[in-house]
Amino acid sequence: MKIRIFGGIAAIALGLLISLGPQFLFKVCEPMMDGGFMKCHWSAQAEIGVGGLIAALGIALAFFAAPKLRLGLAVGVFLSGVLALLIPHALIGGCGMAAMACRKIAFPSITVISILLLIGSGAYIAYLVRQKETSSWS
Repeated sequence: MKIRIFGGIAAIALGLLISLGPQFLFKVCEPMMDGGFMKCHWSAQAEIGVGGLIAALGIALAFFAAPKLRLGLAVGVFLSGVLALLIPHALIGGCGMAAMACRKIAFPSITVISILLLIGSGAYIAYLVRQKETSSWS
């Protein structure tokens, strides 16, 4: 039971960092002089949704006790972590200049958080699969 709650809390915390980090902690670039936005702004907006999904899956992980359900939720967290990693690096991207705030601070932070999420959820999936092998899930 303790690992269930710990895994859920970890997913919630990392999901909130992915969601709210680019907005408040490690901000992306400011709007342009003409009021328009650069690509990094849209990446940060997409991360709000992905991080919120990860946090919601973390809440479900903490509350549900059925092993099969937790395995499915953990796979959802893992795949959402992959999406969070792909948004700034492959799907939307950011500013072209390496000296911009998004390239120096925001995207590396999202990368580290996403990798931590992938490692943690991957380990949790392995734990649940190993538990399945040692007991009957019926």
